[in-house]
Formats: sequence, structure tokens, C-alpha cells
Amino acid sequence: MWQPDDVADCIYFLQKGRVMLMTAMPHERPVALHTIEPDHPFGESCLCSRRPDTRGTTAHALVESEALEIKISSFRSYLRENQAALDAFMFTLCARLKEASHRIEVMAHRGAEQRLGRLLLRLAASRERQGRVGRRDRVTVPVSHNELAQMGGMSRPHVTVTMGRLRARGLVDTEREGVVRVDVASLTDYLARVPRAGGRKRASARGAQLPNRSVKRTD
Repeated sequence: MWQPDDVADCIYFLQKGRVMLMTAMPHERPVALHTIEPDHPFGESCLCSRRPDTRGTTAHALVESEALEIKISSFRSYLRENQAALDAFMFTLCARLKEASHRIEVMAHRGAEQRLGRLLLRLAASRERQGRVGRRDRVTVPVSHNELAQMGGMSRPHVTVTMGRLRARGLVDTEREGVVRVDVASLTDYLARVPRAGGRKRASARGAQLPNRSVKRTD
């Protein structure tokens, strides 16, 4: 849809398909920022400056997609004249900001099962808000292992191994490529019982006298 050096002078509304926005880091593993579903805008960063700037990100269609492209000047004029559209657009931006905060919370977990499990719960909750669920206890999420790796800042093989562990415990199930069924209640309970990774034991130095000596470093 666009490359990092493309000029940000348009906003898009996805008509059908799915689009992923990603960081532009050619020498590092890219991280997924947002996954855009139909009837949602994207490319709204063009509203952040008075003069057109470059995108600084990439946007890729995950499946065959169609999007409506609107020049930012025309979109601003439309919002000035349509209060209902302005309210709806602000609601979307606030929801996206909340989603970004949740993603930061997910990324703060160092353990693979905690990070991936909580990411799946966030994706399942998003599907529930959109009314695209069947049974409440099992939510179907359209996401591939590659997408999960990009969203969670993990490698593709690491995601595959971790998903295998969650599947063996009956917490998730892969219906087919790109579709994961999440047992929300069981996964939530499991993550609450699994300790977070990264904890360290600290030895108390109270009352201990360390010798005053110099240390010679050798390379």
C-alpha cells in the first residue's frame, strides 16, 4: 500500500481485506503496529503535521484488499462539515490509542507463553468487540504464525514452538493456516498461574562487609 519514503498526503478507508502496518527497519526484524480490518481508516498519521511528510512505515495487504484513498485536504474539509463523521473518527483514534497501550503491556512480558498468550487474548477481545464471535468461550482469530511473530516481536520459529505448547495444553487450536481458535477462559486462567519470566533472586548484603580491593580487568 505504501513504502517508508512515500508522501503522507492521503488517508485510506479499507473496503475489504486486511492490511498490516509495520515499522520500517530494513536491518532489523520489523514489528507490526496495527492490523486494519474492513470499514476502518488507516494512514491517519498524515494529520499530525501541517505539511505532507513521509510515511516512515510500511503498509502491506495480507489478503486481496480494496481501499478508498482520500486526499487529506478533502478529508479535513469533510470533517469540518460533518460532526457525526468527526465524532466517529475520534472514537476510532481513541480505540486505536487504547489498543496501542495494550500492545505495550503485552510487549513488556519477557516470557514467550505470557507474551504470545496475552497477545492472543487481546486479539480475541478485539473480535468480541466487533461482534465477530460465535461461542463466548472459544473465539476464532484470523492470524498466522508470521503475523503473531511480527506483532509480538518474536521470531517465526519461536512462535511455532510456543503455539505448540499452548496447543498441547488445549488452550488454543489451529483450524487451518491463518486461523486460531482461542479458549479464552482456559488461557486466561493458565496465564494467571504461570509466573512471569525475568524475575531475579537478590541476595541480601545487610551486615556483610565487602573487602576494599582493586579489580584488574583483563581482555
